Amino acid sequence: MRRIVLLLASAELTVLFILAITGCSTTAPKTSPIKPNFVFILTDDMRNDDLKYLPKTRALLETQGMQFENAFVSNPLCCPSRATIMRGQYAHNTGVWHNTEGPDGGWQGYKNHGDEQDNIATRLHGAGYRTGLFGKYFNDYDGTTVPPGWDDWFGVPSGSGVFDYYVNDNGTQKFFDHSESDYETDVLSRQTQSFIDDSVGVGKPFFAYVALKPPHEPATPAPRHQHAFDGEKAPRLPSFNEGDVSDKPPAIRSLPLLSQSDIAQIDALHEKRVESLQSVDELVEAVINKLQNAGALDNTYVVFTSDNGVHHGDHRIQLGKAQPYEESIHMPLLVRGPGVQADATIDKLTLNTDFFPTFTDLAGVTTPEYVDGRSLRPLLEGSATTWRTAILLEIRPSTLGIRTSDGRKYIEYGDGFKELYDLKRDPYELNNSYNANPAPADLASRLQTLKSCAGNNCRTAEGEDTTAAPPPPPPTDPVPGPPTVISTVPNANETGAAP
Repeated sequence: MRRIVLLLASAELTVLFILAITGCSTTAPKTSPIKPNFVFILTDDMRNDDLKYLPKTRALLETQGMQFENAFVSNPLCCPSRATIMRGQYAHNTGVWHNTEGPDGGWQGYKNHGDEQDNIATRLHGAGYRTGLFGKYFNDYDGTTVPPGWDDWFGVPSGSGVFDYYVNDNGTQKFFDHSESDYETDVLSRQTQSFIDDSVGVGKPFFAYVALKPPHEPATPAPRHQHAFDGEKAPRLPSFNEGDVSDKPPAIRSLPLLSQSDIAQIDALHEKRVESLQSVDELVEAVINKLQNAGALDNTYVVFTSDNGVHHGDHRIQLGKAQPYEESIHMPLLVRGPGVQADATIDKLTLNTDFFPTFTDLAGVTTPEYVDGRSLRPLLEGSATTWRTAILLEIRPSTLGIRTSDGRKYIEYGDGFKELYDLKRDPYELNNSYNANPAPADLASRLQTLKSCAGNNCRTAEGEDTTAAPPPPPPTDPVPGPPTVISTVPNANETGAAP
């Protein structure tokens, strides 16, 4: 027995000697922290006040996450907004100002400025993320190519409907006809869920960009949702069919009062918009259920927002966007994810320039210097002690404005016309209080700086508020239980609809 003990001791000393002379250690190798996943869900032309029609989304993302009450887009038009999301830059830096194909608009404008070669997808892909786009890319995208940076591409060409459409599925053209299962939002739901399964299966973090068509006009609802909101009327805000527009810019002053026929058309479209959003609500539920079933929910940030708003008769605008008014620029924004306090609201000014740096920050990826926005991470984690006090509004190169955290909005038009609103006293922008003597010199000066800013200079020009107290951090649970998903449709199938 003594001989065995001596032999074992000798063997242990030999191993330790070898480790010492080779510089090896008996300490277990360190493992890199698990990178979070991202699911970014983008609707098209959804107003902030449309959120009330999405009960499942509110239960799963708002109640289980954070609602941003003052989320905005700088240029409230499809292509400029999407370019800003992809690049984290104001329009004067992306170079994309409008939807029309050309040097500064549409998909062509995005490519012309080199944006397709360097964006959130290429950055996350380069950092080891599995990236996927499902749905709309840019206006005038023709479906012929797969842009760089995307591992899974399911791009819908511009101008197609929700039935009888082609899709570029990773370089292969696929046709979806008019059967009920081919309704575009349901197809995108299934594709997104498959992407989640595949990503989890290969053990890679993922970024899913889910760009949905509803509620953009003509707002065709899924057959199962037709007549679900018969008789639903558009919001009748105090600015609806505004009686006195003598203080508004010439383009608004030229609009006649809405006729009863105009109002009926507005209501009919609103009804269809609301019905079309029900498939979006089901998609959100289906994605959350898939994340839970795949064991990925606790490590995934789900972000829900829109590219821009739309007018339903506000200020006599029967149907339109690309205006500096709140109905165009004020967005829904909900975020759920690890460390995000449940059922929290925050009133800080956020912008669509912020998504890119938020994703890179949370992923541990270096944010490029060209990015104008700032990471939402301090707000999500309740650690923010300072935040921006103003945002730039870029309606078009000739129409620029500034909106501040204390509720002031100042707009300059190319023809010299100006608007000034105190949104705390006049939230529906009924009374233009601009007076050239005295002019709002502080706002005019900040606007001049913002309209040509770039990168960190934009964050400096947006200002800092050091008085804001962050929301309390989420409670610590020493023995975390399984994730909880609130589902309002038991046994939902993969489209999110009840069988």
